[in-house]
Amino acid sequence: MTLPLLFEQLLNGLQLGTMLFLMASGLTLVFGVMGLINLAHGSFYMVGAFVTAWTAGTTGSFWVGLGAGILAAAAVGAVVELLVIRRLYHRQHLDQVLATFALILIFSEGTRWLFGSSPLWLNVPEALSGAVALPGGSRYPVFRLVIIAVGVLVAVALFLLISRTRLGMRIRAGESDREMIGALGIDIAKLYTLVFALGAALAGLAGSMIGALQSVQVGMGEPVLILAFVVIVIGGIGSIKGALIGSILVGLVDTLGRVFLPSLFKLFMAPADASGVGAALASMLIYVLMAIILAFKPKGLFAAND
Repeated sequence: MTLPLLFEQLLNGLQLGTMLFLMASGLTLVFGVMGLINLAHGSFYMVGAFVTAWTAGTTGSFWVGLGAGILAAAAVGAVVELLVIRRLYHRQHLDQVLATFALILIFSEGTRWLFGSSPLWLNVPEALSGAVALPGGSRYPVFRLVIIAVGVLVAVALFLLISRTRLGMRIRAGESDREMIGALGIDIAKLYTLVFALGAALAGLAGSMIGALQSVQVGMGEPVLILAFVVIVIGGIGSIKGALIGSILVGLVDTLGRVFLPSLFKLFMAPADASGVGAALASMLIYVLMAIILAFKPKGLFAAND
């Protein structure tokens, strides 16, 4: 293991972590405020990626595509909340799981019908297509650093929104006692729609940014959704701070494990066996991390009601 490789993989872990934060922050807001298990959250990630890729390909501008992807994800989220989610708030979690799982299937087939089965490709904007030098002589893509910066900016913006604004006060109140804020004259239905659309927009932003690093295809949101659920369980349901810390932990553990565990096992195993065992254990590391944290902190690292 060399220092340049370690530094590069640390940045890769941070980039994965900040992308997961964009997903997990919206998911934990929805769960914390509404008490809703939303398996369709990954579909908004996919919507953002597809709309961004299609719009950028049509207009030739990544930035126009990015704006369109975020707005489309927010609009779709608001419509879904109005038409479907609103009827699930007072239902059991099993009903919420079944209904939002059905939404996954609807979004997948709808996306395939609109955009076709072939993957779309989104090019990194020219202004962000270069690389910067890292200590040791290696180079790292600028766009990945931008993803990290966007995640940090979103984290700061969410902190200010939740802690310093009237809307944030209503969101926190809705999380603590929704009946009381309804009695005080606040339109809880509009608040829920706004929070749900905000969470969808954050997922759309994540999909739009990651779409420039990988192919945009149907079903791309489900693997990320699983990681996002792991993040909010580790960080604490309803906690933006927990979502940020949990995302960084998961991103670093997953990335470093996949890169360095096979090399570690090669010290005392045959290369072929080491690669297989290392890869298998690396895929389990984030779940081992979750189990260890929950053993000592059953509500997560920063439970919202602690």
